[in-house]
Amino acid sequence: MRLPTPIDLQQLALHHSVQSQPGQPLLIGITGSVAVGKSTLAAALVESLVGLRVDTVATDGFLLPNTALDAAGLTLRKGFPESFDAAGFATAIAALRHGPAPVPGYSHQIYDIDPALTRQVGPADILIIEGLGLAPHAGANPAAALDLLLYLDADEADLERWFVARFIGFWHAAAKDPTSFYARFRDLTPAAAEMFARSVWTNINLPNLRDHISGARDTADIVVKKGPDHGLILVRA
Repeated sequence: MRLPTPIDLQQLALHHSVQSQPGQPLLIGITGSVAVGKSTLAAALVESLVGLRVDTVATDGFLLPNTALDAAGLTLRKGFPESFDAAGFATAIAALRHGPAPVPGYSHQIYDIDPALTRQVGPADILIIEGLGLAPHAGANPAAALDLLLYLDADEADLERWFVARFIGFWHAAAKDPTSFYARFRDLTPAAAEMFARSVWTNINLPNLRDHISGARDTADIVVKKGPDHGLILVRA
């Protein structure tokens, strides 16, 4: 079974009785592993939900700045639950319920929060909140503030392959951009860069997936599985 069409997605929302209050946007969360394609899926939904005002919010914007992570000894824990500004996220979601609100932005190029990327979001009929940080943790459940949660799943081997490919893409692009975070790795050979990327996956992203991110799979309203060819299969709705 293929991924639901936009109309089917709205029907699923009705089925789960998660309609927003009149005059308020429907808040749909999309979460899953690093490199699984959350942003790509969100963008596809925005494009296909014709006739509705749809916007996206990336949870990356609620990561703590690198200076704060460094000070707290969390530099190698970026993306883990404790690396997010949970209070800031909750405040922003509450504000978005009732109208336009500013949302911070994150740059993958500089690997940090970028104040220049802060933007006003809304008004909207549907807001898609995509990214990490939506799994239950330490007695809190950030996704509880949303109306519907979709978990994008994939096999670990595929996730590793996609993560390494993304890293190498940034690494190649940094050859022409000395301001890129990835420029610091340009002295590595291609083989060493790939080895480094696999190390990051094994020591940081994989433990985060297994210990934290995957916790959202059990609580999600919808689970979609992504195959090696990027095809999407509906697992649970």
